[in-house]
Amino acid sequence: MDATELKELQAPLKARYRDDPAAAIITLKADGAIGEGVTCSVDTGRALIEAGLHPSGGGSGLHACSGDMLLEALVACAGVTLNAVATALDLDVRDARISAEGDLDVRGTLGVDKAAPVGFRDIRLRFEIDGDLTDEQRTTLMDLTERYCVVYQTLKSGPPIEVAAVTA
Repeated sequence: MDATELKELQAPLKARYRDDPAAAIITLKADGAIGEGVTCSVDTGRALIEAGLHPSGGGSGLHACSGDMLLEALVACAGVTLNAVATALDLDVRDARISAEGDLDVRGTLGVDKAAPVGFRDIRLRFEIDGDLTDEQRTTLMDLTERYCVVYQTLKSGPPIEVAAVTA
């Protein structure tokens, strides 16, 4: 896809959302069900993923770890966003590799130390970009990727999360 194709694809959507802001509000969802052992099957709409405990928390290592899945979602979103921005700006990006890593203290989630935080304390997102870009283009590409990456902005902003338990 080139810049023209992307702009043609997005133009009617952008126009609709400008004219009807309510149409731009969408709800994404994920569904899962607990399984055997300490697992949860998550339907991605493309495949069924069985998540389980990380080996550092007693898991077998045979199941997806939700912490890994969070980082994978960040990498996927950042990669798609970077690609869309590069395409829209007609930047010469031949290839890009995106990686994310995060540090967490498992004492928190295991209840070993109540002072230990539960969750990632640091996340590092890295881009290795192969392309003929000026310093200004590279800066613009990174700034816009950060600005428009949904997962990055969600993690950075920490929106409120409503939790409810209902009787089945």
